[in-house]
Amino acid sequence: MLAKDWTKGIVIFLGVLWGASAIASPFYAPDPPSDDTPVFSGDSELGYNRLAGNTNSETLIGKTRLQWLTGDLTHSLRGEVRHISKEDDTTAEQYLLAARERYDFSGPHYLFGFARWEKDRFAGYDQQLSAIGGYGRQILDNDSHTLSLEAGPGYRHDRLREHGDERLGVAYSAIDYRWEFADYADIRQEASVEYTRQNVTSRSLTAVTTRLNSKLSLRLSYEIKHNSEPPDDADKRSDTTTSASLLYHW
Repeated sequence: MLAKDWTKGIVIFLGVLWGASAIASPFYAPDPPSDDTPVFSGDSELGYNRLAGNTNSETLIGKTRLQWLTGDLTHSLRGEVRHISKEDDTTAEQYLLAARERYDFSGPHYLFGFARWEKDRFAGYDQQLSAIGGYGRQILDNDSHTLSLEAGPGYRHDRLREHGDERLGVAYSAIDYRWEFADYADIRQEASVEYTRQNVTSRSLTAVTTRLNSKLSLRLSYEIKHNSEPPDDADKRSDTTTSASLLYHW
């Protein structure tokens, strides 16, 4: 019990710390590095809302990503935390930590691999650990549009609250598209699908970002996560999040 509480506390601390210096993204593939890409960069996002009076509710969403380059390798780390309560009862509680590698060949081809740890209090799982790798192709990469497609095999370890552990093979595919329709604004669509013998997990993120200055941006986003066959004690098959948040880039 103490170990679980300690782990939960560390995850909450990291999420709030990173968010305070400022996305969930299912794909979260780093953009292809260009000649002027900094060796080290990152962005953090914080959204907070509190209502008091006839309805008492509180929402906290913190997300961050760190990225650095080593030759043809792009390394990235990300963390996310979400907590929603209504009338002092917690209605959503999610944590995520992930690490990702991208190796670029000459031309539009690259290899990728990532590991992801998730904990969702109301999804029926105690926690999930995934490791996925494969091939990606940069279809578009210009001043206005970028488009990446990728796919590959993987492995997932599900720890269920009531029925022990499950170890599953995964077939993964994803798409990442960004359109910079103005000098100060862009829209991004990311989506991924993970197939297993037990279920299919799909994730989607649509985000519109408007830059306020060189460091700060305003982001409106809509996220969906759908599990075709969640555990019996899960509340719902789909989770959706609509948020407006401040994004800090360095």
